[in-house]
Amino acid sequence: MGKIFREYNKPNASSSSTSESTTSTSITETVNGSHQFKITGYSLSKGLGIGKYIASDTFMVGGYAWAIYFYPDGKSVEDNAAYVSLFIALASEGTDVRALFELTLLDQSGKERHKVHSHFGRMLEGGPYTLKYRGSMWGYKRFFKRTLLEQSDYLKDDCLSVHCSVGVVKSHTEGPKIYSIAVPPSNIGQHFGQLLESGKRTDVNFEVNGETFSAHKLVLAARSPVFRAQLYGPMKDQNTQCIKVEDMEAPVFKALLHFIYWDTLPDMEELTGMNSKWASTLMSQHLLAAADRYGLERLRLLCESNLCEDVAINTVATTLALAEQHHCFQLKAVCLKFVAMPENLRAVMQTDGFEYLKESCPSVLTELLEYVARVGEHSVVVCRHGNEAILDGSDVNGRRVKQRL
Repeated sequence: MGKIFREYNKPNASSSSTSESTTSTSITETVNGSHQFKITGYSLSKGLGIGKYIASDTFMVGGYAWAIYFYPDGKSVEDNAAYVSLFIALASEGTDVRALFELTLLDQSGKERHKVHSHFGRMLEGGPYTLKYRGSMWGYKRFFKRTLLEQSDYLKDDCLSVHCSVGVVKSHTEGPKIYSIAVPPSNIGQHFGQLLESGKRTDVNFEVNGETFSAHKLVLAARSPVFRAQLYGPMKDQNTQCIKVEDMEAPVFKALLHFIYWDTLPDMEELTGMNSKWASTLMSQHLLAAADRYGLERLRLLCESNLCEDVAINTVATTLALAEQHHCFQLKAVCLKFVAMPENLRAVMQTDGFEYLKESCPSVLTELLEYVARVGEHSVVVCRHGNEAILDGSDVNGRRVKQRL
């Protein structure tokens, strides 16, 4: 922590000049985060080869991506596979990233006798560890002798559990705060939402599957380039008293209007009248397609994010087809990774949704095979969705993208 002073010449008795000083504070602290890495099938990973590792999924801390590397046969040739090695690695671009680390092998007997190597809570003679570039790592070549590990309480049901903490060092300088006024968050969405609900001054109507929705042309045109062209472009609809919307369910169009005015997603359960994750997932699928159709990028990403969180056996195949059709690359990667897991693949292939995927997006099957091969090479499941494998309504096999709500 340092202070910088600026001082003017001291005035003499006859002078009318003034002097002033300013201060600033340099603050160095850590941005902390953690990740738990479960390694199942430990015995199958033996013999992978010295210097070869099993990697966790990447996780973000302090603006950087990190990954845990576990070497079942050790990292160093001279140890002749007598030890397992454990490291934390910088998995994104970075130069001279300074950080504190903690690697913990969890005791699974309930005695909480964990094996901990930590930088936290103590003075480091050389300061925080510096990682020079992507791929730099910190850890231990001789983390644990393999014969002792296999007789210990750290190994249970052929499974190891590793907890990693990272503290990225960040510095910034603060000057004096002259004043602070609390500013409320924007409520423009609430005002526009109330305008929609009031039904006042509407000047365009849409008929969707037998239901009529009223709206304001200017609001729609301001939010959607497709509506702008439809309502004000050279090829605009002449009859704005009733524009018919094809290939869309009424609840989906209602949700679309809700987002356009409120700038938030509606309550999916209230909208569908069904209290289940499956119904919310189905609505998110339809709404993603509608968002892409009308050029609403933020809505598309919100739906994509929701679908990433709710990936499940019964719906993943139709979600994967949807991601392919609407160029949602992040969602597609999440779905492929989920389907490729050995405990998920067979169940997914038995759903109607998988049949739809094969018919509508055959090229995706080639990519899926690559993911399956990649998982097989490492003989480890990086991530499990546990209790999310079966959603409410699990008596129904996978649903098609265009299913009615």
